[in-house]
Amino acid sequence: MHTIKIRFGDDPGKLEADLRKAVDEMFSLVNPRYNACHRIWRPQMDIYEAPGEIILLAEIAGAKREDLHVEIGRKTVKISGRRRIRPLSENARYRLVEIPYGYFERSIVLPAPIDAERVDATYVDGLLQIRMEKLPLDKSRKIPVQNG
Repeated sequence: MHTIKIRFGDDPGKLEADLRKAVDEMFSLVNPRYNACHRIWRPQMDIYEAPGEIILLAEIAGAKREDLHVEIGRKTVKISGRRRIRPLSENARYRLVEIPYGYFERSIVLPAPIDAERVDATYVDGLLQIRMEKLPLDKSRKIPVQNG
């Protein structure tokens, strides 16, 4: 019997992200303000790992600290909030709209389990930094198999 292997890539959310991007581009061609107010945008992130911690940086320039929300799980981080649109000057109108405004959300799986009680978050110069202490790796042990 022959088998066919199908691989969709390493990132299971990439197909969804690509589809969302295509739809957003289509709507933005019809109405440039669509990008500014009507879609959920996802902040760019960097994650790096040190010996005892995981550090996440999220680029959220222009948002207010009180509009940011962080939820931490054992292996997940969810960042959400709102970047408010700035009012235009009187008699001004948009010619180009590239900066996303409105509600944003991003969830990410961490490379290692963390202690959700030992997390610090700071917001400086448009960057949200979350420092998370890693949980120690569990030591494996042998389990004897007994007769039933």
